[in-house]
Amino acid sequence: MTYLTIIRIFGLATLLNIGVKWQDQRVPLPNRLQAMPKPRRFDQSRRTLLRITPPMLAAFFVATCSRRFTNSALPAASEDTSDPGVSPSPVLSPTPTCGDEAVTPAQTAGPFFTPDSPERTSLLEPGMTGTRIVVTGQVLSTRCTPMANALVDFWHTNDQGDYDNQGYTLRGHQFTDSEGRYRLETIVPGFYPGRTRHFHVKVQAANQPVLTTQLYFPEEPLNQRDGLFRPELLMAVRDEGNGPQALFDFVLAMS
Repeated sequence: MTYLTIIRIFGLATLLNIGVKWQDQRVPLPNRLQAMPKPRRFDQSRRTLLRITPPMLAAFFVATCSRRFTNSALPAASEDTSDPGVSPSPVLSPTPTCGDEAVTPAQTAGPFFTPDSPERTSLLEPGMTGTRIVVTGQVLSTRCTPMANALVDFWHTNDQGDYDNQGYTLRGHQFTDSEGRYRLETIVPGFYPGRTRHFHVKVQAANQPVLTTQLYFPEEPLNQRDGLFRPELLMAVRDEGNGPQALFDFVLAMS
């Protein structure tokens, strides 16, 4: 609706209002007719309505037109604007790798971290039950530079899902070699209420911030029920005949 139409409506309503005022200035009626009741309530309501209507009509039509043009310029919230002819992007590996500027995600250390663990590459002890596993990998920068002498500190539960909070069973740290590689011999941890199987680990390159995170096992039924589980932290696990071996590379942001 154009502004010219609004002005015409406003002028028409004004003329009607003037006509009602002119009717109020009528000549006196004979006494007999003056004694008759006058339908002034209806006339008064009509005059009041006509006096109020012009500005209200103008405001109403302006607001209506504004909303109409504004809403027509925006797609509906439920409208699908995707191009059906474009194929979806391929699914990439969720685990960050060096060179793509993604770093290994951090996670909580939990309440069971014990500092000053012994330096060792094997957490196995005589009489320890559970499935043995070897965990290997590298500590790298986002530019794929191996981080030599980086600290890698592991701790986890036994096969029954219990932590040793009195000593250093299944706790230990080591330093990467000149190629940024680490190797840990331990057992597959158990699970406990609310948590799936996982390793805790702290990683720190020389003079760099500490990365605290957790590593997970693939195809574990409890993964999807664990609120902390992240697929980016899945290890690659394979059976080598003499026991499972897991592989995970840590990618660190360098300051």
